[in-house]
Amino acid sequence: MIRDLKPYPAYKDSGVPWLGEVPEHWEVRRLKYVLREHDTRSPDGSEQLLRVSQYTGVTQRKREDGGDEPDTRAVSLVGYKCVEPNDLVVNIMLAWNGSMGVSQFRGIASPAYCVYRIAAGAHAWYFHYLLRSPTYKARIKAVSTGVVESRLRLYTDDLYRLEALLPPLPEQAAIVRFLDHVDRRIRRYSRAKQKLIKLLEEQKQAIIHRAVTRGLDPNVRLKPSGVEWMGDVPEHWEVVQLRRRWAVTDCKHLTVPFVEDGVPLASVREVQSFDLALTKAKRTTEEWYETLIQGGRDPRRGDLIYCRNVSVGAAAFVDTDERFAMGQDVCLIRSADQNQRYLNYFLHSPAMDRQLALLLVGSTFDRINVAEIKGLIVVVPSRAEQDAIADYLDWASRNSDHGIQDARREIALLREYRTRLIADVVTGRLDVREVGARLPAEAEDSESLEEADREEDDAELSEGSDIESIAEEAGAQAEGNGPGQ
Repeated sequence: MIRDLKPYPAYKDSGVPWLGEVPEHWEVRRLKYVLREHDTRSPDGSEQLLRVSQYTGVTQRKREDGGDEPDTRAVSLVGYKCVEPNDLVVNIMLAWNGSMGVSQFRGIASPAYCVYRIAAGAHAWYFHYLLRSPTYKARIKAVSTGVVESRLRLYTDDLYRLEALLPPLPEQAAIVRFLDHVDRRIRRYSRAKQKLIKLLEEQKQAIIHRAVTRGLDPNVRLKPSGVEWMGDVPEHWEVVQLRRRWAVTDCKHLTVPFVEDGVPLASVREVQSFDLALTKAKRTTEEWYETLIQGGRDPRRGDLIYCRNVSVGAAAFVDTDERFAMGQDVCLIRSADQNQRYLNYFLHSPAMDRQLALLLVGSTFDRINVAEIKGLIVVVPSRAEQDAIADYLDWASRNSDHGIQDARREIALLREYRTRLIADVVTGRLDVREVGARLPAEAEDSESLEEADREEDDAELSEGSDIESIAEEAGAQAEGNGPGQ
């Protein structure tokens, strides 16, 4: 179906340099004739809270724990902006990266957003695709106001001045039907791949757990570990506190200046994978580096960097000779005679997850101190067994990781293809009138697609901070609705 798509039979100059040629029968009209800003405020904040993501558009914002209250840092939702189905919702601080979309829900959105009604002669969901396309994102970035990217704002007057491509209304509907059809299939395929990734990750965790709590000999004699959450362990293994075999050294707890070209700092972000990743690390000066490594705090190959705040329990093996220092919220774990990779696998095991969960019960913030880290219970085989277990898990993890990476690569390629296809369709490079008209109406499995949206959103946001939420709450505080007001 998609392979058969062709360009339109005739084109004309749009008269807009950044749009170029467009289908001959399409109109070009400023958005001020299509959109009208709508600013109705919630009197009590009781409506469904909505959020806007550059990845999934407008979605319902709910608590991760399944509770009734929405997950937000705002003290009150009174005065949040009302949104009706088919309204366009724009995060003005992040419009440049595509953080906008048409809502299928009735609810309320942050006062940091703008809400627009779309004219009766236009198809709302056509504009959802059009304004989030690369061509329009680039133009929106160009007309947004601000000195640096993170401070750009898209004001209503600037949005109104943008030229919109307007096919005839039936053609807009055909475009939407076609793109919805493609989008549903890509999301379902992505969801299947996300499930595969989850299964591979669970399988990997099961392999790690068995190896670090039972060893590699299926016939080994077992003994009670003496720890309820641990169960039985090989009878010749030790069950001890971490401090018995490993030294733990805290970071300096200093706020240091960052420089463009300096010595890397390993903080929370750098310890999220099994091996330390310094590629995106912030850097400091030579003078501050010398201060940070005082007192045996100079990390070297074979050490572990352990996170004790925010992402408690994340640990990374130092597999580099590059000089670096510990940043904030991490500590160093070192031993002269134990296998550090074995310990790192144990720290990444479900057994350690259960231990940390019990340790953090009742804690307001997910953080542990160095004394608690030293007191963590670990099982210690002989050094020869540690070496064998670490080698085996290196091999098993590579197999699982290859499958996970392949699935993620397929998802990334599909998303790239979807973006390219949408851009070609909404800007008139490909004619979908006949194909779109022939497509049957499909009943959406809203629950499945919502889950796919959440998984896609989570997968994208795991690669960086949730800047949508940060911008939203900053705007809420500016309006007097945020924390501390």
